[in-house]
Amino acid sequence: MTTSARSLASPPLPGRRSGSRALAWGVGLPALRVVLVAAACTLAWLLLTAWAGPADFPPPPLVAAVAMLPVNVVCLLLVVRRLRATGTSAAALIGYRRGRLGRDVLWGLLWLAVLYVPFVLTIMLVMWALHGAGMFTAFETVFFDPEAIPPLSPGVAAVLAILAVLTFAPLNAPTEELVYRGSAQRDLASRMPLPAAILVSSAFFGVQHVWYAPTPDAVIVYACAFFVWGVGSGIIAWRQGRLLPLIIAHGLVNLLSTLPALAVPFLLANGVR
Repeated sequence: MTTSARSLASPPLPGRRSGSRALAWGVGLPALRVVLVAAACTLAWLLLTAWAGPADFPPPPLVAAVAMLPVNVVCLLLVVRRLRATGTSAAALIGYRRGRLGRDVLWGLLWLAVLYVPFVLTIMLVMWALHGAGMFTAFETVFFDPEAIPPLSPGVAAVLAILAVLTFAPLNAPTEELVYRGSAQRDLASRMPLPAAILVSSAFFGVQHVWYAPTPDAVIVYACAFFVWGVGSGIIAWRQGRLLPLIIAHGLVNLLSTLPALAVPFLLANGVR
Protein backbone atom coordinates (compact mmCIF):
# COMPACT_ATOMS: atom_id res chain seq x y z
CA MET A 1 0.00 0.00 0.00
CA THR A 2 1.39 3.41 -0.96
CA THR A 3 1.71 6.41 1.36
CA SER A 4 -1.35 8.05 -0.19
CA ALA A 5 -3.34 4.85 0.23
CA ARG A 6 -2.34 4.61 3.88
CA SER A 7 -3.50 8.22 4.38
CA LEU A 8 -6.96 7.24 3.15
CA ALA A 9 -7.15 4.09 5.25
CA SER A 10 -5.61 5.56 8.41
CA PRO A 11 -5.57 9.38 8.49
CA PRO A 12 -3.06 11.04 10.81
CA LEU A 13 -4.28 12.22 14.19
CA PRO A 14 -4.60 16.03 14.14
CA GLY A 15 -3.94 18.53 16.90
CA ARG A 16 -6.80 20.20 18.75
CA ARG A 17 -7.18 23.11 16.33
CA SER A 18 -6.76 21.06 13.18
CA GLY A 19 -8.95 18.38 14.74
CA SER A 20 -11.84 20.82 15.12
CA ARG A 21 -11.30 21.86 11.53
CA ALA A 22 -11.32 18.22 10.41
CA LEU A 23 -14.62 17.61 12.20
CA ALA A 24 -16.11 20.77 10.68
CA TRP A 25 -15.07 19.71 7.18
CA GLY A 26 -16.06 16.08 7.78
CA VAL A 27 -19.62 17.14 8.57
CA GLY A 28 -19.80 20.43 6.70
CA LEU A 29 -18.71 19.29 3.24
CA PRO A 30 -21.24 16.45 2.85
CA ALA A 31 -23.93 18.59 4.49
CA LEU A 32 -23.21 21.37 1.99
CA ARG A 33 -23.49 18.90 -0.87
CA VAL A 34 -26.90 17.78 0.40
CA VAL A 35 -28.03 21.42 0.52
CA LEU A 36 -26.67 22.10 -2.97
CA VAL A 37 -28.41 19.02 -4.39
CA ALA A 38 -31.67 20.13 -2.78
CA ALA A 39 -31.24 23.65 -4.16
CA ALA A 40 -30.37 22.40 -7.65
CA CYS A 41 -33.38 20.07 -7.79
CA THR A 42 -35.68 22.80 -6.50
CA LEU A 43 -34.38 25.40 -8.95
CA ALA A 44 -34.61 22.93 -11.85
CA TRP A 45 -38.19 22.13 -10.86
CA LEU A 46 -39.14 25.82 -10.62
CA LEU A 47 -37.63 26.57 -14.03
CA LEU A 48 -39.32 23.54 -15.54
CA THR A 49 -42.66 24.55 -14.04
CA ALA A 50 -42.31 28.11 -15.32
CA TRP A 51 -41.42 26.90 -18.81
CA ALA A 52 -43.62 23.81 -19.31
CA GLY A 53 -46.41 24.30 -16.78
CA PRO A 54 -47.18 22.66 -13.42
CA ALA A 55 -45.19 19.52 -12.67
CA ASP A 56 -44.74 17.38 -9.58
CA PHE A 57 -41.54 17.59 -7.53
CA PRO A 58 -38.80 16.42 -8.01
CA PRO A 59 -37.83 17.15 -11.61
CA PRO A 60 -37.53 14.06 -13.84
CA PRO A 61 -34.19 12.20 -13.74
CA LEU A 62 -33.08 13.67 -17.08
CA VAL A 63 -33.46 17.23 -15.80
CA ALA A 64 -32.04 16.39 -12.36
CA ALA A 65 -28.92 14.85 -13.91
CA VAL A 66 -28.20 18.04 -15.87
CA ALA A 67 -28.89 20.15 -12.79
CA MET A 68 -26.10 18.32 -10.95
CA LEU A 69 -23.42 19.83 -13.20
CA PRO A 70 -22.87 23.05 -11.17
CA VAL A 71 -23.23 21.11 -7.91
CA ASN A 72 -20.48 18.68 -8.91
CA VAL A 73 -18.19 21.46 -10.12
CA VAL A 74 -18.54 23.39 -6.85
CA CYS A 75 -18.09 20.28 -4.68
CA LEU A 76 -15.08 19.12 -6.68
CA LEU A 77 -13.37 22.49 -6.25
CA LEU A 78 -14.08 22.47 -2.50
CA VAL A 79 -12.87 18.91 -1.94
CA VAL A 80 -9.67 19.55 -3.90
CA ARG A 81 -9.04 22.63 -1.76
CA ARG A 82 -9.67 20.68 1.44
CA LEU A 83 -7.38 17.83 0.46
CA ARG A 84 -4.57 20.23 -0.41
CA ALA A 85 -4.95 21.82 3.02
CA THR A 86 -4.41 18.41 4.62
CA GLY A 87 -1.27 17.72 2.59
CA THR A 88 -2.71 15.30 0.07
CA SER A 89 -4.54 15.54 -3.26
CA ALA A 90 -7.50 14.14 -5.12
CA ALA A 91 -5.13 12.25 -7.42
CA ALA A 92 -3.45 10.61 -4.43
CA LEU A 93 -6.75 9.41 -2.96
CA ILE A 94 -8.03 8.22 -6.33
CA GLY A 95 -4.85 6.18 -6.68
CA TYR A 96 -4.52 5.73 -10.42
CA ARG A 97 -1.58 3.46 -11.22
CA ARG A 98 -0.08 3.21 -14.67
CA GLY A 99 -0.51 -0.21 -16.21
CA ARG A 100 -3.18 -1.29 -13.72
CA LEU A 101 -6.30 0.27 -15.24
CA GLY A 102 -7.56 -3.09 -16.51
CA ARG A 103 -7.21 -4.58 -13.04
CA ASP A 104 -8.97 -1.58 -11.52
CA VAL A 105 -11.86 -2.03 -13.96
CA LEU A 106 -12.17 -5.63 -12.80
CA TRP A 107 -12.12 -4.47 -9.18
CA GLY A 108 -14.80 -1.93 -10.06
CA LEU A 109 -17.00 -4.63 -11.57
CA LEU A 110 -16.50 -6.77 -8.47
CA TRP A 111 -17.41 -3.92 -6.13
CA LEU A 112 -20.44 -3.12 -8.26
CA ALA A 113 -21.72 -6.66 -7.74
CA VAL A 114 -20.81 -6.64 -4.05
CA LEU A 115 -22.57 -3.34 -3.41
CA TYR A 116 -25.58 -4.10 -5.59
CA VAL A 117 -26.68 -7.16 -3.60
CA PRO A 118 -27.26 -5.44 -0.21
CA PHE A 119 -28.59 -2.37 -2.05
CA VAL A 120 -31.34 -4.41 -3.74
CA LEU A 121 -32.03 -6.43 -0.60
CA THR A 122 -32.52 -3.18 1.32
CA ILE A 123 -34.98 -1.93 -1.29
CA MET A 124 -36.93 -5.18 -1.06
CA LEU A 125 -36.92 -5.16 2.74
CA VAL A 126 -38.11 -1.55 3.00
CA MET A 127 -40.78 -2.12 0.34
CA TRP A 128 -41.99 -5.15 2.29
CA ALA A 129 -42.09 -3.09 5.50
CA LEU A 130 -44.13 -0.39 3.72
CA HIS A 131 -46.46 -2.52 1.59
CA GLY A 132 -46.32 -6.08 2.86
CA ALA A 133 -47.60 -8.67 0.40
CA GLY A 134 -48.48 -5.92 -2.08
CA MET A 135 -44.87 -4.76 -2.43
CA PHE A 136 -44.42 -6.01 -6.00
CA THR A 137 -47.55 -4.25 -7.19
CA ALA A 138 -46.43 -1.09 -5.37
CA PHE A 139 -43.18 -1.03 -7.35
CA GLU A 140 -45.21 0.26 -10.31
CA THR A 141 -46.13 3.47 -8.47
CA VAL A 142 -43.45 4.00 -5.83
CA PHE A 143 -40.55 4.57 -8.24
CA PHE A 144 -42.41 6.07 -11.17
CA ASP A 145 -44.78 9.02 -11.25
CA PRO A 146 -46.20 9.59 -14.75
CA GLU A 147 -47.51 13.01 -13.69
CA ALA A 148 -43.91 14.15 -13.17
CA ILE A 149 -43.01 13.77 -16.85
CA PRO A 150 -42.89 17.25 -18.43
CA PRO A 151 -43.98 17.93 -22.02
CA LEU A 152 -40.51 18.27 -23.57
CA SER A 153 -39.98 18.70 -27.27
CA PRO A 154 -37.69 16.14 -28.95
CA GLY A 155 -35.06 18.85 -29.56
CA VAL A 156 -34.96 19.97 -25.92
CA ALA A 157 -34.94 16.36 -24.73
CA ALA A 158 -32.04 15.58 -27.08
CA VAL A 159 -29.95 18.46 -25.71
CA LEU A 160 -30.68 17.48 -22.11
CA ALA A 161 -29.91 13.82 -22.82
CA ILE A 162 -26.54 14.61 -24.40
CA LEU A 163 -25.63 16.95 -21.53
CA ALA A 164 -26.64 14.32 -18.98
CA VAL A 165 -24.56 11.56 -20.58
CA LEU A 166 -21.50 13.77 -21.10
CA THR A 167 -21.47 15.47 -17.69
CA PHE A 168 -23.25 13.37 -15.07
CA ALA A 169 -21.33 10.09 -14.95
CA PRO A 170 -17.85 11.56 -15.61
CA LEU A 171 -18.25 14.19 -12.86
CA ASN A 172 -20.71 12.78 -10.36
CA ALA A 173 -18.95 9.51 -9.54
CA PRO A 174 -15.47 10.92 -8.75
CA THR A 175 -16.95 13.94 -6.96
CA GLU A 176 -19.20 11.91 -4.67
CA GLU A 177 -16.48 9.37 -3.89
CA LEU A 178 -14.02 12.15 -3.04
CA VAL A 179 -16.58 14.02 -0.92
CA TYR A 180 -18.05 11.09 1.02
CA ARG A 181 -15.47 8.28 1.02
CA GLY A 182 -12.40 10.44 0.53
CA SER A 183 -12.45 13.77 2.32
CA ALA A 184 -15.39 13.43 4.75
CA GLN A 185 -14.73 9.87 5.90
CA ARG A 186 -11.03 10.64 6.25
CA ASP A 187 -11.67 13.80 8.30
CA LEU A 188 -14.28 12.14 10.49
CA ALA A 189 -12.06 9.10 11.10
CA SER A 190 -9.43 11.40 12.56
CA ARG A 191 -11.89 12.50 15.28
CA MET A 192 -14.02 9.40 15.92
CA PRO A 193 -13.88 5.62 15.51
CA LEU A 194 -13.80 4.51 11.90
CA PRO A 195 -17.19 2.71 12.03
CA ALA A 196 -18.82 5.94 13.25
CA ALA A 197 -17.09 7.92 10.49
CA ILE A 198 -18.40 5.51 7.86
CA LEU A 199 -21.93 5.67 9.30
CA VAL A 200 -21.99 9.48 9.43
CA SER A 201 -20.73 9.99 5.88
CA SER A 202 -23.12 7.27 4.65
CA ALA A 203 -26.06 8.97 6.36
CA PHE A 204 -25.37 12.14 4.38
CA PHE A 205 -25.03 10.05 1.23
CA GLY A 206 -28.45 8.54 1.87
CA VAL A 207 -30.10 11.88 2.63
CA GLN A 208 -28.69 13.39 -0.55
CA HIS A 209 -30.57 10.88 -2.70
CA VAL A 210 -34.01 11.57 -1.22
CA TRP A 211 -34.14 14.68 -3.43
CA TYR A 212 -34.41 12.40 -6.46
CA ALA A 213 -37.26 10.33 -5.01
CA PRO A 214 -40.48 10.61 -7.08
CA THR A 215 -42.89 9.63 -4.27
CA PRO A 216 -43.00 9.82 -0.44
CA ASP A 217 -42.47 6.06 -0.14
CA ALA A 218 -39.48 6.32 -2.45
CA VAL A 219 -37.95 8.88 -0.06
CA ILE A 220 -37.75 6.21 2.64
CA VAL A 221 -36.50 3.55 0.25
CA TYR A 222 -33.83 5.81 -1.25
CA ALA A 223 -32.57 6.99 2.15
CA CYS A 224 -32.17 3.43 3.43
CA ALA A 225 -30.81 1.84 0.24
CA PHE A 226 -28.23 4.54 -0.47
CA PHE A 227 -27.19 4.55 3.19
CA VAL A 228 -26.41 0.84 2.84
CA TRP A 229 -24.54 1.51 -0.42
CA GLY A 230 -22.56 4.21 1.37
CA VAL A 231 -21.60 1.91 4.25
CA GLY A 232 -20.38 -0.75 1.83
CA SER A 233 -18.42 1.81 -0.18
CA GLY A 234 -16.91 3.27 2.99
CA ILE A 235 -15.66 -0.14 4.09
CA ILE A 236 -14.23 -0.86 0.64
CA ALA A 237 -12.48 2.53 0.51
CA TRP A 238 -10.91 1.89 3.92
CA ARG A 239 -9.81 -1.63 3.08
CA GLN A 240 -8.53 -0.92 -0.43
CA GLY A 241 -6.94 2.40 0.47
CA ARG A 242 -7.87 4.22 -2.74
CA LEU A 243 -10.95 5.29 -4.63
CA LEU A 244 -10.45 4.45 -8.31
CA PRO A 245 -12.17 1.02 -8.27
CA LEU A 246 -15.13 2.54 -6.41
CA ILE A 247 -15.27 5.44 -8.86
CA ILE A 248 -15.42 2.93 -11.73
CA ALA A 249 -18.27 1.04 -10.05
CA HIS A 250 -20.11 4.25 -9.20
CA GLY A 251 -19.51 5.68 -12.67
CA LEU A 252 -20.96 2.57 -14.33
CA VAL A 253 -24.16 2.97 -12.30
CA ASN A 254 -24.42 6.64 -13.25
CA LEU A 255 -23.69 5.90 -16.90
CA LEU A 256 -26.28 3.13 -17.11
CA SER A 257 -28.85 5.44 -15.48
CA THR A 258 -28.26 8.24 -18.02
CA LEU A 259 -27.69 6.33 -21.28
CA PRO A 260 -31.42 5.47 -21.64
CA ALA A 261 -32.06 9.23 -21.77
CA LEU A 262 -30.68 9.20 -25.31
CA ALA A 263 -33.79 7.30 -26.34
CA VAL A 264 -36.17 9.92 -24.92
CA PRO A 265 -36.05 12.28 -27.95
CA PHE A 266 -36.94 9.42 -30.30
CA LEU A 267 -39.80 8.32 -28.06
CA LEU A 268 -41.17 11.86 -27.88
CA ALA A 269 -40.84 12.28 -31.65
CA ASN A 270 -43.02 9.18 -32.05
CA GLY A 271 -45.63 10.34 -29.55
CA VAL A 272 -44.54 8.02 -26.73
CA ARG A 273 -44.46 9.50 -23.20
